[in-house]
Amino acid sequence: MAIIRTYRLNEKNELLFREAWFQQFDDDQLGQFVINHGTVGHMSKTNEVLDVTADRADELFTGFMETCQAEGYAEIAEEDQSWVIVQYALKSANGTERDHYLEKKATEALTGHLAWRGLGTVESSDFGNRKLNIRILSPAPKLAVNAIKVCIREAKLDFTKMSIATADYDAVDNARMAYPLPAKPFSLN
Repeated sequence: MAIIRTYRLNEKNELLFREAWFQQFDDDQLGQFVINHGTVGHMSKTNEVLDVTADRADELFTGFMETCQAEGYAEIAEEDQSWVIVQYALKSANGTERDHYLEKKATEALTGHLAWRGLGTVESSDFGNRKLNIRILSPAPKLAVNAIKVCIREAKLDFTKMSIATADYDAVDNARMAYPLPAKPFSLN
């Protein structure tokens, strides 16, 4: 499933997003073309076109990109975004069965919560040195930090044992703690 994500600043200096994707159903030749849009950090609105062939989806993607360009939307390169790292301290070096369950549930919850608000994508997660790290690539890291706190609290996923840090794309080893405050040293290892 290919996704095109575009962003622009409006006259109020709010970051807006618009994204489109085509989802084909199993062995069926038809799928749905979806456009999702809104203000970054807020729940988006969705428009769908059902019973779309792959050729028709290509036409719709072309039209989508033309409209985005005409209205000032553009894709943001990965290197122009920031990392947001959700970290849990663990009691064992490689995580217990419960820790792996936490990884799965937190990753699922964050993926949906952040995507529907234009706040970024969960890129990876890993266990190491008594820590679970979930890495998120975000165009708006401050808004993402607040959304992560809401998401984890609502999903009841050990909110009090979580820390969050942010880092520039090319400086993930220099991540700075964003939650809880006051900030303490933060390390991925």
